[in-house]
Amino acid sequence: MVGRLILILGDQLSLDIAALKSANPAHDVVVMAEVRAEGTYAPHHPQKIALVLTAMRKFAAELGAKGWQVAYTRLDDADNSHSISGELLRRAAEFSRTHVTATRPGEWRLIAALQDVPLDVTILEDDRFIASHADFDTWADGRKQLRMEWFYRDMRRKTGLLMDGDQPTGGQWNFDHDNRKRAAQDMLRPQALRFELDQVTDEVLALVETEFPDHFGRLRPFHWATDRAGALQALHHFITHSLPRFGDEQDAMLMDAPFISHSLLSPYLNIGLLSPLEVCQAAATAHQKGKAPLNAVEGFIRQIIGWREFVRGIYFHQGPDYTSRNALGHSRALPPLYWGGKTRMTCLSQSVAQTRDHAYAHHIQRLMVTGTFGLLAGIDPAHLHEWYLAVYIDAFEWVEAPNTLGMSQFADGGLLASKPYAASGAYINRMSDYCGSCAYKVAEKTGPDACPFNSLFWDFVQRHRDVLAKNPRMGQMVRTWDKMTPAHQAQVLETSTDILARLDAGKVV
Repeated sequence: MVGRLILILGDQLSLDIAALKSANPAHDVVVMAEVRAEGTYAPHHPQKIALVLTAMRKFAAELGAKGWQVAYTRLDDADNSHSISGELLRRAAEFSRTHVTATRPGEWRLIAALQDVPLDVTILEDDRFIASHADFDTWADGRKQLRMEWFYRDMRRKTGLLMDGDQPTGGQWNFDHDNRKRAAQDMLRPQALRFELDQVTDEVLALVETEFPDHFGRLRPFHWATDRAGALQALHHFITHSLPRFGDEQDAMLMDAPFISHSLLSPYLNIGLLSPLEVCQAAATAHQKGKAPLNAVEGFIRQIIGWREFVRGIYFHQGPDYTSRNALGHSRALPPLYWGGKTRMTCLSQSVAQTRDHAYAHHIQRLMVTGTFGLLAGIDPAHLHEWYLAVYIDAFEWVEAPNTLGMSQFADGGLLASKPYAASGAYINRMSDYCGSCAYKVAEKTGPDACPFNSLFWDFVQRHRDVLAKNPRMGQMVRTWDKMTPAHQAQVLETSTDILARLDAGKVV
């Protein structure tokens, strides 16, 4: 019997991935490859590259120990073609195979590449997710609005998570009103689990330092788990120590506290070391045993079976052109501050610095700091999409693009989000301790010392008044702007014009 090539990508490191489940270790050859194209199509953070390559090497070793024949290409192998397509063709010639079985990649870019390979390629559904593409399309078709809350309720019913019969545990679906509290510095807050380097990880770190020396971000110290055993340790640590505080602190931001009570599990979920259901079931069990409050557990589970599944559905439902959308017509270049350039704004400097150091920032820092600033300043959403994809350890296009283009930048015109996530400095002041040490004054609305978010917010409102006036959640802001005196409006626009001019000139803001 002539076997097949079984392609396993760097974000498909699961023994129950569809391509492996369909394969026969007696005849089939698993193909895995570290290729330069996947490290450079976006200038990925060195820690992200290191995580994926190390986890790939360990997963390949695990497969080999289980009896699989694995054709593994290392980044520095002399014969490396440095593309997934090239490695498939090279292995097809080496093993005299013409058929490839793959699990559907999470990016249209790679799907197109596989479809163009001159081999017999079968692409299987990625069934690690709760909602298949067909499930989401059936749910979405015919709806005037695609809203995560309604989709999430269907996912709760489907999985049975936090359900009492056909009713939600606690009598309501969403406990968000309990999850928007400000946090305080707390030396007793449990710390994130840190993993020590082993020989495989150390070898990969040295390779990444050599091969990707100019990518934004610090490679060391590197403390991520790199195999399933470590990911399970991280899950247990979060459930035991941080989940009880997660709900209260999930939207909070603190100086020099990059993780607060967040799980740091998204990288492991997104490369296949953990499954969404096992993570959610662990959280639900903690609540059932009285070890975590319902508001924390519900909020955590919603992020996974609600939001994570929803944005994946949007990405594939909308098709390859989703990433080119720019409903608001924004065109400003990405300022250097996103790449670590100097800024006087503490919220931005804190968020970008921890991104540089850890390849991580939590969802409010991404949405309401770096994202909102980009929205208010009119930065081209394609530039922001490329930045988010590059700098975060958990960023893969299926999950990153809808979050950036839809939720953060409103570039899809409201398909994903019910309103633009525009806010003044008051929101950041309410949810963080950033403003107290900032060079700007959050209470001032105009002038050189005023928080830039304040004038840029109103500049955004008047710039897009025709769109915002029709939005039920933003129309009041347009009416508030219209009630301001002409003199105050002029002061606001003078301040915002100065800020934007400084951005365009490459000056420090």
